[in-house]
Amino acid sequence: MELRTLRYFVAVAEELHFGRAAARLHMSQPPLSRAIKALETETGALLFERSPAGVALTPVGAVLLDEARALLDQADRLRVRIATAAENAVLTVGLMGDCRDPGVRRLAHAYRERHPGVEVHIRETDLTDPTCGLHAGAVDVALTRAPFDGTGLVVTELQADPVGALLRADDPLAGRASLRLADLADRRWFRLPEGTDRTWQSYWHGGEVREGPVVRTVQECRQAVVWNGTVGMTLAGHAPVEGLVVVPVDDMPPSRVVLAWRDGDGNPLLRSFAQVAAEAYRTRAR
Repeated sequence: MELRTLRYFVAVAEELHFGRAAARLHMSQPPLSRAIKALETETGALLFERSPAGVALTPVGAVLLDEARALLDQADRLRVRIATAAENAVLTVGLMGDCRDPGVRRLAHAYRERHPGVEVHIRETDLTDPTCGLHAGAVDVALTRAPFDGTGLVVTELQADPVGALLRADDPLAGRASLRLADLADRRWFRLPEGTDRTWQSYWHGGEVREGPVVRTVQECRQAVVWNGTVGMTLAGHAPVEGLVVVPVDDMPPSRVVLAWRDGDGNPLLRSFAQVAAEAYRTRAR
C-alpha cells in the first residue's frame, strides 16, 4: 500500500463523501474513486458502503482507518526527525498581527511537545496582507483568516467566528442586540488601503465600496472608531477597549481561521504542522 493512497482513504473516511474528500485533497473525484477501488481490490474487501446519501465505513474500513492514521503519523514523524537530524528543521509561520486567538497558543504548545527540535520563526503582518507573506515567499505557512486570493495555495479551514460591527459606546446603534449591513450603509467605515487583496477587502468592507479613513492594523481600526466615530467589522468575540462595543451583524458571513501554504511545497514540517493545528482547533471546539 502506498502512503499516498492511504491519505486518500483517510480523507474519504473522515469526510464520508467523495466530493468533499476530493476538494480537501485538491484533486478531481474520478481519480480519487479509482484509487479507493484499487485499494479495495488490494485489500480484498469493501472499505465503504456507498449510497446516494454518501458513504459509510465497513468494519474492515474502520480497522484500516485506525492503522492508516497510525502509519501516516509515523511517516510524518520520520520525515520531521530526518529534517531535524539534517539541521534544517526551521519552520517560518506567518500570523496576522494582534492575533488573540487562544487556538494559536494551544497550537504552539502542542507543536513544541510533538517536535521540540523544530525552531519556529514567527512573522507578524498587518491587515494589508492576509497571506502573511506567503505569496511573497516570506513564510512557509500562514495561520490567518480567509477569504483571500488562494491561487497556488492549499487552504484548509480550522474555525469559523461570527463578526460584528465595532462602534463607539455612545453610538445610536450601540444598544442594539444585532444589526444588518443595511443599518450601516450610510456610515463612514474604516477601510483597507488600495492594492490590498480584493477578496479580503470586499469581505471586511461588507461587499461594498466604503468611504472613511484608511487603516492597516487592528489598533488603527479601534482608534478610527474612537476618534472619528467610524464603523467597521471585527470579530464578535473580541473584547473591545473601554468606550467601544461590538454588535453582531446577522448578514455578515463568519470570519474563517485558515491554514495556508504553497501548493506542492515539500517541506516535511508542513504536514505535521497542519495536523497539529487541526487537532488544536478541534480540541478547542470540543
